Amino acid sequence: MTSLDTAGHTDVQARRPDTRVSLSRVGVTGVEKMIRIRLGGREQLYYAELECFVDLSPEQKGVHMSRFEEVINEAIDEVVLGEAFKAETLARHIAERVRDRQGGARAEVTIAARYPERKLAPVSGSPTQEIYTLLGSAVASQLGTRRLIGVEAHGMTACPCAQEMVTARSRARLENEGFGEEEVERVLRSVPVATHNQRGIGRLHVGCPEGCADVVDATALLRIVESSMSSEIYELMKRPDEVEVVEHAHMHPRFVEDCVREMVRMAVDEFSGLGERAFVSARQENLETIHKHNVIAECHGLISDLDSELRGGAPPPRHMTTRDWLEGV
Repeated sequence: MTSLDTAGHTDVQARRPDTRVSLSRVGVTGVEKMIRIRLGGREQLYYAELECFVDLSPEQKGVHMSRFEEVINEAIDEVVLGEAFKAETLARHIAERVRDRQGGARAEVTIAARYPERKLAPVSGSPTQEIYTLLGSAVASQLGTRRLIGVEAHGMTACPCAQEMVTARSRARLENEGFGEEEVERVLRSVPVATHNQRGIGRLHVGCPEGCADVVDATALLRIVESSMSSEIYELMKRPDEVEVVEHAHMHPRFVEDCVREMVRMAVDEFSGLGERAFVSARQENLETIHKHNVIAECHGLISDLDSELRGGAPPPRHMTTRDWLEGV
């Protein structure tokens, strides 16, 4: 039997490519792991999906995909089994290990971990389990490692525009019924006016530049996201809870744009101590009920630029994007 002797042969991946151009990202996606994360002073195992990429020089045909998978799993296992981290810290450890083992100029890791949180319904106090998503990203390069920590949460929004139109109709009907102007205004102040509502999906990221300490608390991000909408929502509610949620939402109508602006305002106030190079990204998607489409609003930029705008300063010619910030542009 003849065997193929591969000793001394150069790996195909290490050869020069036929077309010499560098690649921005090469890697794996859909890696599933159970990871241990510390959140709010507690440690527990969460289900997570990971993506990991490195850049590729124009002199190298490809990365070692089988080895790449091994390196990622090895790095994840080392970190997960060794100690519990915040999601963005775990992403940093993996990115730095992968960059070192693959010999790339930069490596990027993204983690999305779903986790349960016990909450109490607003009136009855009934315990309910809510599922949130913890997000962590890191880019390791020769400059150091930049990290993003984020959360995704659901809530409820009530449309201000439709509410104003219903209010106008209600005012006219009350006046036709003989109510005086002061009486009409008192009624409209006391009774929530109908409008159409949406289930909202809010996502907020805060970025720590190189050398930033682990000072961003995911529970603070979660509080900001949920309070930016018209009302929180709960998986399990009794009738008094349903009434409270609906009334609260209709007393606090907000557009998708309002939710993003509230997230940015509260995040800048909460995390201004991170410094001028810190970053904020807010995104809100509302699942419409009277349309067949959904609506989305986003805002991102350096905390220093956003803080200046909030204080009445002129906006920058262009807000910094998440990709720009991670790349250190």
